[in-house]
Formats: sequence, C-alpha cells, structure tokens
Amino acid sequence: MSLEGINHNMIANNMKPFVPTHPGEVLKEELEFRGISQRGLARKLGISYSVLNEMLNGKRALNTQLAMMLEAALDVPAAPLLAMQNEYNMLVAERDKSFMKRLKYIRKIAAAL
Repeated sequence: MSLEGINHNMIANNMKPFVPTHPGEVLKEELEFRGISQRGLARKLGISYSVLNEMLNGKRALNTQLAMMLEAALDVPAAPLLAMQNEYNMLVAERDKSFMKRLKYIRKIAAAL
C-alpha cells in the first residue's frame, strides 16, 4: 500500500504533542494517587525536598540516578521515564527558534565540508 500524497506529519504516530509532557507530571500524579508526600519521599530517598519538588514540577530534568531511585521506591520503571524526559528535551529544543536557527547554520556549514 502506497502512502504517496499523504502528509506524514498528519499520521497519528508521527504527530508531536502540542505541549510536551515532563516525566515529573506523571510522577506527581502517581504520588498524589498513592497519598505519598513529596517531603516524606525525598527524606526516604536521601535527597532534598527542593530537588524532588522541582523535578515533579518540570523545573528540573529527571536524571538517571533519580529515575532509578524512584523505580526502587515506587516500582515505576526508570527506562520509560527517562525516555519521556528525552522526548521532552527534544521537543523543547525543536521549539527553541534561536537554537533551531543555530542548527540550520551548522548544517549549512557542515554541508560545505
């Protein structure tokens, strides 16, 4: 079956979300659903409340170590959370006009090499 004439950006699997989802949003909902306090979890993980709170509110990226600690504490797999963080980072970067202008310039220079 040919897909000629189809705008590949409009195929559901190729569409990018209008607002990227930070993994902290998902984790914050999970904590609320389970009735787990951020302060209590931070204390048990041995990290500062502000680090956990900033990540849950999308102000700080989820790193590998924190993802693994959350997996151990909540039984929420780290790998999909890290993939979500990566996708979030990519979408944010793609929507940064200044950065995309810089990439376009780099591609132009690289093509001449």
